[in-house]
Amino acid sequence: MPGLIQQSPFRTITVRELHPTYAAEVTGVNFQDLSEEQFQEINAAMAKYGVCVFRNTGLDDTAHVKFSERFGDLDNIRRYLKGGRKPRYEHLELFDAGNIDGETNSILDPDSPKAHSNRGNGLFHSDSSFNPRRASFSLLRAVELPPRSTGGNTDFADSRTAFDELPEDLKAELLAHDYVGAHSMAHSRKLGSPEFFKDMEVDSTPMFRHRIVQLHEPSGRMNLYIGAHLHHIEENGKQIPGSWDLVQRLNQHATQKKYLAVVQWDSPGDLVIWDNRSVLHRAGAFQGGYRRDLRRTTVHDDSPTAWGLNEVSTAEWCAFNVNDAKEEMVKSPV
Repeated sequence: MPGLIQQSPFRTITVRELHPTYAAEVTGVNFQDLSEEQFQEINAAMAKYGVCVFRNTGLDDTAHVKFSERFGDLDNIRRYLKGGRKPRYEHLELFDAGNIDGETNSILDPDSPKAHSNRGNGLFHSDSSFNPRRASFSLLRAVELPPRSTGGNTDFADSRTAFDELPEDLKAELLAHDYVGAHSMAHSRKLGSPEFFKDMEVDSTPMFRHRIVQLHEPSGRMNLYIGAHLHHIEENGKQIPGSWDLVQRLNQHATQKKYLAVVQWDSPGDLVIWDNRSVLHRAGAFQGGYRRDLRRTTVHDDSPTAWGLNEVSTAEWCAFNVNDAKEEMVKSPV
């Protein structure tokens, strides 16, 4: 495997590498009074490792959002608040990544539409690849955790090294063609719970397009932009022959055991940041009957390829409605 890049030392933080090619646990961060120098070192660590783990941050919802805003503009849940649905949190920038029913504050019914939709999170994916403007960082914070012995870890896959180590014939094919991936949240939901979503026609749902091979600008390395939201591959606006076979081959290659790093959650206040432009991730399974409250902010990508082949616009766009959990699509501003 290739070694890690950007070997400049850190002055204000300490890094413990979690995998030979990426991912690290970072200590020494003063989240209550974060200096610009230390923030820039966190940025540099993110460029190098793609995944950074911080323990016992002491962040609450407000501080979580405020810290996230230092990385860029944040996504929000407004487009999902249709039909009188109430937000679970005061801050609309917080996405619910747990198993708690927002209306009853009890553990989510495993047969509920949301629980079936959440099964898609157990597949390796890149957050917001199904959006017209993709995401850069995701910042996931633990508020309430099941016992560590029951599971519930978050798994990552190194999609930069996966590109480096593609079979030569496949790498040559990807570099010779302008392959574009069409991404759909409905697609990953149907993969995660095929029986529940058996009547959903994914082909009729909106899809957004991003190139399969991307330059990860912070590190200068190439990356495979793939994952469970990737429905099919196109070239010159048309689906290529053998598209699904290639989607599966790329996803299986990038998620081989040698590329995986497992992050265990220890205690409330733990925070994991990852770069969706350089890694894939999935929610690990855990034994039922325990509450798991994790909250995520998502930073809009501001790189030249943030919008992929999609229209750069603030017009309305469609979002998958997990309340209906079939095929209804709801609209709201980006």
